[in-house]
Amino acid sequence: MTILERLQADYDRFPENQSFDLYAEDVYFKDPLNQFRGVAKYQEMIGFIQKWFINTRMEVHGIEQQDNEINTRWTLYWQAPFPWKPQMAITGRSELKLNDAGLVCSHIDYWDCSRFSVFKQLFFPVSSSTL
Repeated sequence: MTILERLQADYDRFPENQSFDLYAEDVYFKDPLNQFRGVAKYQEMIGFIQKWFINTRMEVHGIEQQDNEINTRWTLYWQAPFPWKPQMAITGRSELKLNDAGLVCSHIDYWDCSRFSVFKQLFFPVSSSTL
């Protein structure tokens, strides 16, 4: 199975059973809320999402590789763990860079919206027809 096929499979079952062996031990991760280095921290972040978010799913709109760079477009959906369980979503893209061993050494996520617009979804949830 190629790295693109394995990443697609990870996205399809996100956040369950992720292939952490695809990532370098010192992988750099950044998104609008987090920035850290290390596969252990990456596992912790995915574990947090798995534990606290409800009905989480990732829809991939595109995934392609050119040399040592992989680009993906996606939408992440979930319900927040509040009594009213608001529906939330973020669209964005990821840039993954591979090292010489073919492992992901950098994973940077870009959101198509601001952190504030995500926060607003707690009180003005995404329409269920969007989900």
